[in-house]
Amino acid sequence: MPEARVATFEAAADRLRLLGRHASLAASSASLPAGAYTTLRTYGRRGVVRFDAHLRRLEESLALQGRKAAIDGDLARRSVTAALDATRHAESRVRLTFAPPDLFVGIEPFSPLSPLLYEDGVACVTVKVHRDNPRAKDTRFIATAQDAYARLPAGVEEGLLVAEDGALLEGLSSNFFAIRDGMLRTEEERALAGVTRSLAIEVAESQLPLRRVAIVRDELPLLAEAFLTSVSREVLPVVRIDDRPVGDGRVGQRTRAIMQAFAAIVARERESLSSLG
Repeated sequence: MPEARVATFEAAADRLRLLGRHASLAASSASLPAGAYTTLRTYGRRGVVRFDAHLRRLEESLALQGRKAAIDGDLARRSVTAALDATRHAESRVRLTFAPPDLFVGIEPFSPLSPLLYEDGVACVTVKVHRDNPRAKDTRFIATAQDAYARLPAGVEEGLLVAEDGALLEGLSSNFFAIRDGMLRTEEERALAGVTRSLAIEVAESQLPLRRVAIVRDELPLLAEAFLTSVSREVLPVVRIDDRPVGDGRVGQRTRAIMQAFAAIVARERESLSSLG
């Protein structure tokens, strides 16, 4: 039986209640009511980046589902802090689920990816998966993504969602960027507006022009560089897509510069969760 690594809590004004333990954040989410979710990581036991942006993302995702509601920011901070104190991992992945009026917190221990993946880059494949509501981070998509991950070939890090027009929209749990002709490209309207994505755009725009239009499949042979962004991966270089090398098949200098600038903004903005609010 899989190890129960994830503790799932229900937040309330007077206390934090442990609901159960699960093998994964996906299993934790499956045990909860449908709603909106956001995932963040800690740096050290309580260090976080742009916690309030994650709360806004919850509200925006719910509004896109037709369920407009406001989240209690103070309750969210207190609940996440209490959950981190209860689990006491060196670093954690935190999943906040908002199913109005209820707020839930899932906590699992977090270990960053191997440094070799950032040095050598990773492989991706395109997948026939789509979001019914592409701008909303809806818990109902989690099971779909997990099924797709289970079918990925060995050695592949991420599946990339492709639209009917051939546009590469995003990953199953990441945003996708590519560099062609000295310009950074990424889908805007049909992909999730991730907090990590917004940070990456901030640092990238100071280094090269940005066009918020997706790369299409026919352009893959013309790419110079590509990378993924997500809260767990941060900025992760992509060197192969559908068994075809991206550029020369090595991590490019512009991607490395974006990775370094991203690390710098995280170091600058990291705050202790208990000091927020």
